[in-house]
Amino acid sequence: MTLYLNSKKIIKDWTDYNGHMNVAYYVLIFDLFGAEVLMKRFHMGEESAKTSKKSTMVVESHITYNQEVKEGDEVDVNLLFFDHDKKRLQYKLEMIHKEKKFLVSTIETLSLYVDLNQRKVAEFEDEKVKMMDQYIQENSSNFKSENLKFSGKLKK
Repeated sequence: MTLYLNSKKIIKDWTDYNGHMNVAYYVLIFDLFGAEVLMKRFHMGEESAKTSKKSTMVVESHITYNQEVKEGDEVDVNLLFFDHDKKRLQYKLEMIHKEKKFLVSTIETLSLYVDLNQRKVAEFEDEKVKMMDQYIQENSSNFKSENLKFSGKLKK
């Protein structure tokens, strides 16, 4: 089982001359309609960047393109896995065709927590660690940890 984050309809501007969604827009959907939902949940998204000058920055990702989608198709973005250490987030998202239920794409991401004033990596505040740990505890039975690329990069 996965955790639903968001849905998005594929628009014409996201398609290319092959008649399907262009590679760049998979990342856009995962970032804006998946990762940003997570970051907002943990108070590390846009609002945090503007007010506390703390945010996350992706340093590595691994994406799969499993099946094409076309203009008018709608996809669900789901969370497959989430973990963290003192300074890093690891999460994996999937994109599922809403109507036909096939796997469209996955992305696994490793992000760093950053103090934007200094432009340096920072440790998560205790309140954020508690929020993330509680989320993991409540949802870990839904996580799928197979085929992860970045688990060895977390320093637990």
